[in-house]
Amino acid sequence: MILDELGVPIVLAPLAGGPATPALAAAVSNAGGLGFLAAGYLTAAALGEQIAAATKLTGRPLGVNVFVPGPPATAAAIADYAAELAGEAHAASTELGEPRYDDDDWDSKLALLESAAPAVCSFTFGCPDAAVIARLRTAGSEVWVTVTRPAEAERAATAGADALVLQGAEAGGHRASFTDDPADDLADGIGLLSLLQLVRARVDLPLVAAGGIGTGAAIATVLAAGASAAQLGTAFLRSPEAGTAAVHRKALDADTATAMTRAFTGRLARGIRNSFIDAHSATVPAAYPQVHYLTAPLRGAGRKTGNPDLVNLWAGQAHELGTARPAAELVAKLAAEARAALRQAAGRWPG
Repeated sequence: MILDELGVPIVLAPLAGGPATPALAAAVSNAGGLGFLAAGYLTAAALGEQIAAATKLTGRPLGVNVFVPGPPATAAAIADYAAELAGEAHAASTELGEPRYDDDDWDSKLALLESAAPAVCSFTFGCPDAAVIARLRTAGSEVWVTVTRPAEAERAATAGADALVLQGAEAGGHRASFTDDPADDLADGIGLLSLLQLVRARVDLPLVAAGGIGTGAAIATVLAAGASAAQLGTAFLRSPEAGTAAVHRKALDADTATAMTRAFTGRLARGIRNSFIDAHSATVPAAYPQVHYLTAPLRGAGRKTGNPDLVNLWAGQAHELGTARPAAELVAKLAAEARAALRQAAGRWPG
């Protein structure tokens, strides 16, 4: 297992949509963790270029994360939402995007990954079928599946996954749930520690813990609870190697609360609360990736002008604890903190 080979049990979250870069992934791997590239929103050709760039920067293992495509939504619901956003687009001096559906170049990406055979192929938004998992494992990659519920963990284990990434409700960015049901939006998501305990009771696979982890003490906590490694994303968003937009970096510095929303992409995600989330979360349809494409020009305008109220400021609940350290320095700091926290915790046990 790749997890057994890591110098430190720290995994970089994929960070699709801009923050993920070959330099960031390579820096984390070179520091002893496992760096990840994000295939989401890229063409297979662009992903191939990123894999090639990252492998020139490190001889250590790398991972690549892929979005599992879901079903399209109804056109009528999207049209109503587009009409609602017309005023936002006018005020930002831009046009709304075409709310199209696509499968994120699924087949081509699978073919690329089979050829490139990165150390790890991970999946979000669903579990590939057993044939896809077997195909990638035969090529030489481990297959990890991101889950948010015990039932999803059992399904992924049955399909042949090598490891599971457990995403707690505290995590920033999109929920990785296999089904994107609006009926679940008001339900309490499962927190990371609870999820770790529940999945460990059902599934005998290595577990990577993700969600709200921003310090070495938090890493120590999930290791003590049975995880083989911790996956961090928000903590690296301010690293100089990350492609995070300036407006996003600035927002991360504040202690603003996060909120769950579909407003920017049509799929449930956690981000720093802003006026766009407040205005449109109640009316947006569950329509991913159509809404993602619809709002893309608005978000682009917000990044260009520095308007945080038009940008999806994805962040976990502990975002205010982050710093703007180089990735390797951050890995070293977190690792030292985690070791110290584990020693201190052992010392507190009587006898």
